[in-house]
Amino acid sequence: MTQPQPSSTPNFEEPKFGFNSYAERLNGRAAMIGFVATLVIEYVTGQGLLSWLGLA
Repeated sequence: MTQPQPSSTPNFEEPKFGFNSYAERLNGRAAMIGFVATLVIEYVTGQGLLSWLGLA
């Protein structure tokens, strides 16, 4: 005996927290901005980021 197939796909609401596409996209963009900012700081100052911050 075969199971009847649903006639339409249910609409699931996007979760407000956790791993969802918006959070992942936002996190990726923040990481790219931070990486580029680090490269700019190293280029402008001629020092590594840790040296510039006085940690190394």
